[in-house]
Amino acid sequence: MSVLITPEALQAQLQTPEPPLLLDCRAFRQNSPEAAVTLPGSRRFDLERDMSAAAGTGGRHPLPTKTAFTATLSRLGVTPGRAVVVFDDQGGRLAAARGWWMLACWAGHPDVRVLDGGVQAWQAAGEALVQLSEAAAPGEVDAETAWQPDYRDAAWIGREHLAAEGGQLIDARAASRFRGEEEPLDRVAGHIPGALCHPCADNLTADGRFQSPAALAAALPQAERLTAYCGSGVTACHNILAYAVAGLALPRLYVGSWSEWIEDAGRPVATGPA
Repeated sequence: MSVLITPEALQAQLQTPEPPLLLDCRAFRQNSPEAAVTLPGSRRFDLERDMSAAAGTGGRHPLPTKTAFTATLSRLGVTPGRAVVVFDDQGGRLAAARGWWMLACWAGHPDVRVLDGGVQAWQAAGEALVQLSEAAAPGEVDAETAWQPDYRDAAWIGREHLAAEGGQLIDARAASRFRGEEEPLDRVAGHIPGALCHPCADNLTADGRFQSPAALAAALPQAERLTAYCGSGVTACHNILAYAVAGLALPRLYVGSWSEWIEDAGRPVATGPA
C-alpha cells in the first residue's frame, strides 16, 4: 500500500462505514481565516503544540515525551485500528511528513498516509472545505509496545557518522543554506561534515505532488545506512517520506538536526558544496 493517497481515493474512503481519521498539519498566522476551514472531519495536528517539545538545547523542534505524545494521540482520537491521513498545504513539507513520521515510524501506527498535493489538490479535485470541529472521541494508544527506535541524536552523529561508521547523512535544506551562503533561521550557517544535500522541495512536482516512485528512486542518495536531517527535524521527514514513496529502505531521522548540532561549539561545521 502506498504511503500517499489521492484526493479521489480519500473522498471515496470518507464515504465508507469506517472512514480514516484526518489530521490537519497546516501552520497558520494568528487569526488566519484559513484556519477555520479544513477537510471534512479533520482535527488540528499542530507542529508547535502537538509534534514538538519546547525549543532549547535539543533544537527548535525536539520530540515531545512519549507520555505527552500519547496524550495528544488520545485527544485526537487515534486508535490502532483506524487509518489516519495527514495533510498540509506545502506538499507535505510543513508539517504533514513530520506527522506521518511521528505516527508511523515512531509511534508505530500501522496505517498512516499523506494526502498527495495537500489542501490544494483536494480543492483542485472539486472537493469543498468545511468548518473546523475539534471534537473527537478519546483514542487508545499502546504506549508500552508501539514505539519504534527510528531516530538518532547528536551524540550518535558525532560518534558514529563523523567516525565514518554511520553511513550517509542527507540534509533536506535548500542548497544555499547547506553551503552556508545564508541562514535565515539558525545562528550558524553550514552543514554537518560529510553530509549530502537533497532539498526536500526536489521531491515534488510543480503542482506540489510527489514525483513518481521511479524518479524519486533515481534522485535520492543511497547508501547502506542513511540518516536524514534538516534545520530542526521537520523537513527531513519529507525526505524520509520520499524514500517510502520510492519503495526504498527508510533513513533514520536526526531529530535535533542542525539547530541542535550547533548548540555545541565543539562540533565541526562545514561550508561549501558536499
